[in-house]
Amino acid sequence: MATIVRMPEVLANATEAAIQGWLVSEGDSIEVGQPLAEIETEKAMVEFNSEVAGVLVRLLVGEGDSVDVGAPIGVIAAPGETDVDVAALLAGENSPTATPSSDTAPPVPDDGATALESEDSHAAAAGDLPSAPPSAAPAIDLRAPASPAPAAAAPASTVPASAAPTSPAPADSDPRRFASPLVRRLARERSLDLGAVVGSGPNGRIVRRDLDGLVAPAVTASAIPAVSAARPVVVAAPASSPATPDSAYGFTDIPHTGMRRAIARRLTESKSSVPHFYVTADCRVDRLLALRAEINATAPRKISVNDFIVKAVAAALLDVPAANATWGEESTRRYEHVDLSVAVSTEGGLLTPVLRGVDSLSLSAISAAIADLAERARAGKLRQQELEGGSFAVSNLGMYGVDEFSAILNPPQSGILAVGAAKQRAVVEDGQLVVGTVMTVTLSADHRVVDGAVAAEWLSAFVRHIENPLSMLI
Repeated sequence: MATIVRMPEVLANATEAAIQGWLVSEGDSIEVGQPLAEIETEKAMVEFNSEVAGVLVRLLVGEGDSVDVGAPIGVIAAPGETDVDVAALLAGENSPTATPSSDTAPPVPDDGATALESEDSHAAAAGDLPSAPPSAAPAIDLRAPASPAPAAAAPASTVPASAAPTSPAPADSDPRRFASPLVRRLARERSLDLGAVVGSGPNGRIVRRDLDGLVAPAVTASAIPAVSAARPVVVAAPASSPATPDSAYGFTDIPHTGMRRAIARRLTESKSSVPHFYVTADCRVDRLLALRAEINATAPRKISVNDFIVKAVAAALLDVPAANATWGEESTRRYEHVDLSVAVSTEGGLLTPVLRGVDSLSLSAISAAIADLAERARAGKLRQQELEGGSFAVSNLGMYGVDEFSAILNPPQSGILAVGAAKQRAVVEDGQLVVGTVMTVTLSADHRVVDGAVAAEWLSAFVRHIENPLSMLI
């Protein structure tokens, strides 16, 4: 029997997703587990695998198009099935019993309203906004109505209909312009003119990657549409000076990308709901630097100080398994192996891909894996599974000359180590004042999982491995 392939929920609570690219074509034979398409999320590309075997007979969604989660995106037929069987299956999918009737379906808000409702729902889930009760009044719509209300229904004090301003038509409403719904929504959010964009998709279709790097034009006061008199908004100007156009202050509004919104939401949730505490220590790294120089003199691949740090974090987690855990609603999950997130700075924001099984990797393998993850993170080619999991993270700003800092946890991980620069300082050694190379590290820990004594024990183990680097190689 033919099977309808549906858009998966690649992220928790996601309502829609976009097909970045199909990895198969109509007529191809499909095996269970075979990759079908790349699906775009806020931070990564997810490879969607088939759950059934057969022949791909229909592709229902084009590359770059965004559809609701659960919507049909393709059809895989079993051997012997004909186009008639497939047509009957799709007809049943589109029948009134399969989908709500247009007479009874509730009105669907435009993309802007949906985006606002989505952001509010995320904020409510994180505890930032209270959830509205079912009987609450609808939110006030500040957009100008499509047509003025009848004169008989208007109060005597309202502005005449002929004087009421009208909203300009959206810039991307031209049906002849080939762009996916996701691209149109992003263009509205970023105030971009799609007419000036050259599409790189099939048949010149504008896809999401075509919008990357584009900057919205500066917004002046004259470009802001007037608000309907039926929905007045009053802005109070300072009493000491007349109103001045925004452009006079010389700033530029940069619209939030999906990645930036996701980062803001996650970090706000972490800082407001996770009980952070911090433990700091200084490490002597003279032996580590000497060993690194000796290794790099003969090794085909150069080893960085950060590679040693990642290896030391994994070794310390093996020494103190109570710290290698994550918080859950019903239980604390303790791990037997070490999966670490490594912070990578990209043009769009900070990503934390996960390096699996660090406890069993050599220094050269760690170096190669981190380089690969960082390269693909900056190119936007990470898979969703590479951003999920892990019990611990490492964030190193030492290469920027930062002495020390405190990092924010990435839930549900229980710890993140913030690493500063290794600098020469005056230290006391055997009662004598000498010059030593010192690196300051700060552990941010989730107090629900890690107690103060456990954090101190873990940090002591980390310092021991860093100051005696040969212990990590034996």
